[in-house]
Amino acid sequence: MQAHIHPFFDEATSTITYVVFDAPNGHAAIIDPVLDYSPNSATTKTTSADLVLRFIADNKLTVDWILETHAHADHVSAAHYLKEKIGGKIAIGAHINQVQKVFKGIFNLEPDFAVDGSQFDHLFSDGDIFKIGELKAHALFVPGHTPADMAYQIGDAIFVGDTLFMPDVGTARCDFPGGDAHMLYQSIQKILAFHDSTRLFMCHDYPPDSRTALWETTVAAQRQHNIHVNDSIDEQTFVSRRQARDATLSMPNLILPSIQINIRAGHFPAPENNGVSYLKIPLNAVG
Repeated sequence: MQAHIHPFFDEATSTITYVVFDAPNGHAAIIDPVLDYSPNSATTKTTSADLVLRFIADNKLTVDWILETHAHADHVSAAHYLKEKIGGKIAIGAHINQVQKVFKGIFNLEPDFAVDGSQFDHLFSDGDIFKIGELKAHALFVPGHTPADMAYQIGDAIFVGDTLFMPDVGTARCDFPGGDAHMLYQSIQKILAFHDSTRLFMCHDYPPDSRTALWETTVAAQRQHNIHVNDSIDEQTFVSRRQARDATLSMPNLILPSIQINIRAGHFPAPENNGVSYLKIPLNAVG
């Protein structure tokens, strides 16, 4: 049974959220949902997430899962908001504990902040099989961008998270804490070992001026045309080029707010005695 896939492209963060479902009136998963965040005022809105809710309602879908491919550094997750509205289990890879440990230290989070992934409803390990209604899905461990990245194979489609971008954009960076270019190369090879016709769905697109945003390609297209990792590029060449490029990149605009929320499964930090939640800005600690 093949999945129905509906994308939502968020222009502010270049993120694609997906609703994947077995049939109208059936069951669905939401992948990498976005909560709108204004860095100038530190205010959040639910405009993007509400589009997802409207689609879920219009198609009379029951949400089984809210899937995160990793703890994103470029957008704030709407997972908690969506769960409150329509249910579903928030899930991420089991190695999220490694990311939590690192950033608990960087942000000097509260002593009782758990670094065991318990903020999430479910933690996936490599090869885990799960169901979305009548759809069979597999969790794939694909570290390198971070130590906790997951991809999700559903039917003939793989949602690759931050591993690959569209072929003319290349691959994800590897210079975040715990990132590793050798590891990313091996993870990408794991994805590209699937059949050439396998559809690959990106988490982001940063299109060149010559085209509009795209988010679907194939294994064959990536193997032939990806500018960073194709069949003619070996591991050491990829690693050298990836590391050289990463050295020129600045940190994502939303890394400081997004990581603090996303390692909590989309929850805000607990309000302080004035009823307001606060995020921290560590000076000279990131980047």
